Order: sequence, then structure tokens, then C-alpha cells
Amino acid sequence: MIRSRLGRKGWHLKTSALVAVLAATAGLGVAGGDSALGGERIELTLRKRVDAPDLGGARRVVETPATWDAQRTAVIVCDMWDLHHCLNAVRRETEMAPRMNELLKVLRGRGVTVIHAPSECMDAYKEHPARKRAQATPKSKNLPTDIGQWCKRIPSEERASYPVDQTDGGEDDDPAEHARWAARLGAAGRNPRAPWKSQTALLTIDPDKDYVSDDGGEVWSVLEDRGIDHVMLMGVHTNMCVLGRPFGLRQMAKNGKDVVLVRDMTDTMYNPLKAPFVSHFTGTDRVVEHVERFVCPTVTSDQILGDRPFRFSTDRRPRVAFVVAEDEYKTETTLPPFAARYLGKDFKVDFIFEAEGDKNRLTGVSALDEADVLFVSARRRAFPADQLAAVRRHVAGGKAVVGIRTASHAFALRGDTPPPAGHDVWPTFDPDVLGGHYTGHHKEGVKVKLAAGSESGALHPILKDQSFLGSLAAMTGHGSLYKVSPLAASTSTILTGSIPDQSPEPVAWTNLTAAGGRVFYTSLGHPDDFAEPAFNLLLRNALDWAAGREVAATSALASTEPIAFPK
Repeated sequence: MIRSRLGRKGWHLKTSALVAVLAATAGLGVAGGDSALGGERIELTLRKRVDAPDLGGARRVVETPATWDAQRTAVIVCDMWDLHHCLNAVRRETEMAPRMNELLKVLRGRGVTVIHAPSECMDAYKEHPARKRAQATPKSKNLPTDIGQWCKRIPSEERASYPVDQTDGGEDDDPAEHARWAARLGAAGRNPRAPWKSQTALLTIDPDKDYVSDDGGEVWSVLEDRGIDHVMLMGVHTNMCVLGRPFGLRQMAKNGKDVVLVRDMTDTMYNPLKAPFVSHFTGTDRVVEHVERFVCPTVTSDQILGDRPFRFSTDRRPRVAFVVAEDEYKTETTLPPFAARYLGKDFKVDFIFEAEGDKNRLTGVSALDEADVLFVSARRRAFPADQLAAVRRHVAGGKAVVGIRTASHAFALRGDTPPPAGHDVWPTFDPDVLGGHYTGHHKEGVKVKLAAGSESGALHPILKDQSFLGSLAAMTGHGSLYKVSPLAASTSTILTGSIPDQSPEPVAWTNLTAAGGRVFYTSLGHPDDFAEPAFNLLLRNALDWAAGREVAATSALASTEPIAFPK
């Protein structure tokens, strides 16, 4: 298999060079096709999200294996234009297109029908065989009544709030750079607001096999004429054209096609200066989650190409996978709002919850393979061996771990209780990874007084400054004080806790794993702790440190409002 992954050093074409490269896409880039291998099966993992009132605003990921007949499958490429009024959108499309072209080549070679749909660009293809092939397709006798219409919403979305504010058009360009880009488009004879004339030349249109159409009726007729039940959609932009075009996700879903979004082969039009005020890429994540909840499942390109999902080089967010599986401290209701408030601008967040009705099984655990930081809030679970193996791989790979409260006994059953058949435990996770020595806890109901733990008097970077340390000292731990001494020699205590008539205990410390991964653990994590802004910022600082980021300034702490957690 040929792989064409782009380097991680970034993609920063100068504007003049970008115009020169992409202006050439007004011509048609066509190449000979590969022979179809009829009868092939395509193995996919379909991801959806289901609402659960007990998850604090997060949704449970459900992954389902599926096998599609390649001959009954089509891929629709939405609006991968040669140029766009948003320069950053052009940059991202230009980076994504080679990967997309590789994916199309493989799918085409396996017998999948490829439909190119660069809207408003049909004049460029009026003599192209792929365009004529679409026009020559017999009109379907079962055309949906509104298949030629833009679709703004389907019934399943009636209860949904749209995840991003796109009322400004979603441009995320620097204003000065955008003005220069618009001037260049105008000088090149393009309409600065709608400069597209064709599909990008970075995508090959096979003249012997492919179709070109932006007409919903034509696209539907091609699907029906070829007996196609399964449809993959990729291209731009997810929150606008990919969802709403006459050939888009909504029309396919509501009219009965088995449709999926290829979630790593898309992008959004979202400006981080608009609600929900997160990074551009987090905005895309939220639109994808909307699709998975209300419209259709998603897949990723690596399921076909066999490597790893595509990621934009400018998406430098550390990836945090929260494993949440405990029923004592209700972190399934506190951690999602925490993540939404404190992590959206700088982190990619995935939640891995226990399966509904099965506390010893996780859903969405595949996110752990891409995670930079594993955040553990689990208690006495024995997960399937392959799922716990993903945790072990993460640790063995020298990646970071953050744990709270019951993470010290996350993967250990009580006493000598054996795990269920096919399941596994890691009873030494606490000393092996966290560097702790959990043996129980002091009595309930006694507030824990906090203090800095460094004997040298120097503040750990997680504590940042004296003002933040003072804010921590002003709060009290609301859960029982854990007995964790003695810690491993490799740890560094940053907070201690004390209660009357007992020796102090470490309540927050750092460690390094044998593989060199950074570790932060705190025995705090009671629901009432999350009501304290200082505790939320402690977790945010710990995630910054664990991910190798500079710890954020704490000067805004005084104005931080408590999070309204679900009861």
C-alpha cells in the first residue's frame, strides 16, 4: 500500500505561492483508472453518540462493526473547490486533499463508485466524461420530493442546539491576511466572496469510472441506477455544505441511504471568536459529535488505508482521553462540564465511559490509541483484556497519565476476587504508575486542610504561583483523606492534606513512569471539590504540565465562576 502522509512540521504556504498552485486547478486533472475488484467487502467501525442523562452533558460513544459490499457503496466528495474566500480553509483543504485522493484511489480500486460534487462548478466539466456519465444516467423513478433542495434540518435534529455559531460565515483568517488574500483573488479575476471554479486538481477524477454532479436528483439517480445502499461523504465544510447540500448527509439519511461521514476527511467553517469560543478544531469535533448524535455514524480513513487517522498539522492540541467508570463520586457528571469549561481551547477531549448496563466494559476505547494523556477516574473495574491492554500500551509508550481519587484502585477488584472470563485487572497500577500506596481512607465527613507539599519551599509548575497556592489553601478537601503513604521515591509531593489527630498525607503529587511518562495524581475529586474554581484550575494546570505545555497563568482565577454541575 502506498502511503502519502504529510509531515508534522506544518503546512504554511505563502499566499503568493498558494495562489500560483491553486489557480492551476481551473484545469482538469484526470488520470487512468484502476480495474475494479468486484465483490469486495469493506470492513468499517461505525461511531455514533447516544445521550445519557447521567453523563453531565457528555454522550456515550457506541462503536459498531459493519461490513459493506463495495459494489453497493458510493463515496461523495463535497465541495473540495480549487479556491475559497477563507485562506485558512484553503490551507487546510490543500493539506487534506492528498490523503483524500489516496483514499479515493483505494476505494475506487475496490469497486466503490466515486461521485465528485464541486457545487456551482459544473461549467468546468461540461465536456468531461465523468460529467456526461452523470447526465446520461436514467432519472430515478423514486426521486425524493425535495432531493434538489438544500436541507437545513431533519426531524432528529429538532431537539438539538447547533454546536457552533457560524453566523459570521465561519472565517478564521487573520483580518489583515484575509484582506490581502481577497485582493489577490480579485487581481486573478476571481470573485473574492465565491472564487471557486472547479474541484481542486489535487483530487483525481477518473474519466472512465467516476461521476461529476452537484445536482441532488442526478446524484440520487446514480445511486439508484447502480444499486447503491451505502454512502460515504467527505469534503468541506461539515457544518454547512456536507450536512446541507442536496447530496449531503441530511438528504441521504432522511431518504433511507446507509450514510456515514468520514470524520477525518472534513473541516468546518468556524471562527474561534464565536461561541462556543473553542479552537477551530474543537469546533469541528463538536460538529462531528452533532452528526453522530442526530444524523448518521462516522468512520475514519485509516479503516480503509490501514494506518492512522488524518490530522491537520496545525491541530497541535494535546489529546486527552478520559476513562470514567466509577459510581461513588459521580465524576461522569463533573468531568464533562470541567472539560467543556477548561479544555476546549487547547485540548482535544474524548470521553471513554463504561458501557450502559455493564460496568466492566468501556465504550469508545479506541480513542486511547491516539491520546497523549490518559485521565483515569475509575474504581475497582475489571475491563476486557484487550481494553486494559490499551491502557498498558499507553503507559508503556511513555505517555502521560492523570488520575483522581479512585484512580489509585481503578483496575483492582476487592481482595482475591477473580475477574470475569476474558477480563483483566492491574492491581499494582497505583505503585507501578501513580507512585502511590493506597491502603484505605480515614473516616468520612471530616474536611481536609490543604498545604504545599514541597520541603524546599519551591513551587511545582502545576501550582504556578503563590496567589494560586493561597487559593488552594483557602479551600478544603471534601472527601475522606486517603491513606497513601509512603509514596515511591520517584514522586514529588506538591500538596498535603491533614485532618485533626492524624498524620498528614500527600493529596497531590507527580511521578515519572518507568517509560518516562509524566504522571499527576490527586486524591481530591469529590463532587464538592469540583465546585471550587481552585480545584478545577489545579486539574487544568496538571493537564498542561502532563502534556508538556506551559502551565496557564492563574491571574483570572478570582473571576472564574463555579461550574453548574448536574445534580
